[in-house]
Amino acid sequence: MRATQDQLTRRGGRRRAFAAGLLAAALTLTSACTDGGGDKPSAWQGGGESAPKATATITEPAADAKDVPASTGITFTTKEAKDATVELKDAAGEAVEGTLAADGGSWLPKGALKYGETYTATVTATGDDGRPAQATSTFTTMAKPAKQVRVTSFLGDDQVVGVGMPLIVKFSRAVPEEYRDDVQRRMRVTSTPAQEGIWHWVSPTEIRYRPKEFWKAGSAISYRVQAGGLPLGGGWYGRADLTVDIKTGPALLMTVDNKTKRMTVTRDGKAIKTIPVSLGKKSTPSSSGTMVVIEKLRKTVFDTFEELGPEEGYRTKIDYAQRLTWGGEFIHAAPWSEGQQGTVNVSHGCVNVSMKNGAWLFDNTRIGDPIVVKGTERKLANGNGWTDWNMSWDEYVKGSALPYDPDAEGATGDGGDAGESPSAEPTA
Repeated sequence: MRATQDQLTRRGGRRRAFAAGLLAAALTLTSACTDGGGDKPSAWQGGGESAPKATATITEPAADAKDVPASTGITFTTKEAKDATVELKDAAGEAVEGTLAADGGSWLPKGALKYGETYTATVTATGDDGRPAQATSTFTTMAKPAKQVRVTSFLGDDQVVGVGMPLIVKFSRAVPEEYRDDVQRRMRVTSTPAQEGIWHWVSPTEIRYRPKEFWKAGSAISYRVQAGGLPLGGGWYGRADLTVDIKTGPALLMTVDNKTKRMTVTRDGKAIKTIPVSLGKKSTPSSSGTMVVIEKLRKTVFDTFEELGPEEGYRTKIDYAQRLTWGGEFIHAAPWSEGQQGTVNVSHGCVNVSMKNGAWLFDNTRIGDPIVVKGTERKLANGNGWTDWNMSWDEYVKGSALPYDPDAEGATGDGGDAGESPSAEPTA
């Protein structure tokens, strides 16, 4: 049975074990090439002259292929070539921008191709004799699919976030495991200054990225997902490409020590404030681990009757609340426990601070600022909040669908919408 274009695309992707993404090369179309075979190598018609030393063969898309996914790249092999270039033009002769991959044997357009459009790819390979050889393939992309998967980002453009902020991308439908490597090859993160990092699948519908260490203060970060027209299994395709540009603020870190009942706040490595706290009492302990601020609420109401029952439950107005877990742990002002702050734990799991200190923290923190809690009776459960930093680097790397290569980058894309996070009942 003849394989579908969807199957060919996935098989080709898995045969080429790219590192962290398909677009890891610089923005030039020239690179060293791999050796390989093919069924239609470049032909030489130079009369009495000898043929060029180099040869080129386009393997995907095949010549005259129809219904090609709009996400397609150009895969090729060369022999005796020291460099190669790829040119892709639409039916009107307009060139399509793109980038050669680090392996030198594939090329990806900057964005999804148009649906129902005819394109011609030309690969030019040049050997050390300086003479070029060419291969061409003309193909037609598929019609716009009816079943499309929406790709969204938790963050929107131009947001300024804390140095612990993970990059969060969600899919409106579960991505089958066998397609996740293809998705990651089309994801790219760039930061200035540069930092190594990796994508980690949290679930079939969510993938996150974090660097090996906290983001550096004042970083400019851009992340892109080239999902438009990408096959995602079962006849589903990515709806659109996605791109987001954000920045990080100062390197603010909150460290809470249960032994001293104090929070130490540092900014860019220097201690700027020490705050007395009251953590969770023994029956409802706070979680020890590394968390980040998920959301900030100037005023809210904690209603725990459903969670804790009529005897323990309460409904209380809260000021300066900063969520740390989905289970309901917050930093917040607690004027009723100011007498115990710094000496005794009386909360239901939250980090209680005074009204004055709560206001100061609220004014100085951002979404994504990290907090480390030490020495409590309960360890933070992974998944209870944005717990990406509560995992070791080796553990985090295991969540990638591609092998980790610190020298490689991911892929690109643009377009999309901001998403939302789930909520949970608070504790106090």
